[in-house]
Amino acid sequence: MNEPTTHHSAPLVVHHPTPITPAAHAAPVVPVQPGTIPAVTSVVLPDGRVVTGYAVAPAQPELVTAKPVVSRAAVNVAVGGVGFLATCGGLLLLTSFITALTALVTQLVILAAVVTGGWIAVRVLTPSGGASGTTVNIRRAVFKRNHFRG
Repeated sequence: MNEPTTHHSAPLVVHHPTPITPAAHAAPVVPVQPGTIPAVTSVVLPDGRVVTGYAVAPAQPELVTAKPVVSRAAVNVAVGGVGFLATCGGLLLLTSFITALTALVTQLVILAAVVTGGWIAVRVLTPSGGASGTTVNIRRAVFKRNHFRG
């Protein structure tokens, strides 16, 4: 079953390329706008073969732009920090203003309570009616019913 089989191999044929001989006649020249299609060049190799193709311009190195001393990210972070500090200062002033306004309102409420309490005390403690007079002796003078008798 696993017996070796014999194959008759065909003889190996090697093909060698034939060199291209230059043409005896020149190719017709077609007028072309300059700069649109690169020129075709032919190179003759040492063994007589001719290679035809387009000329390739050597690659130009890209110009290196000077990098700024400070990166844009660092500048953005710094500007954000300055804005944050300005905002914090404004918030500090805002909280101080709110504290002062709260103290002012508290003092006004207390003042209103004192004035209202005083007014109520005067109303309660004064006699009502006004018909009866109060006699007060001051230096032998008698004030009775708002008349002076001396």
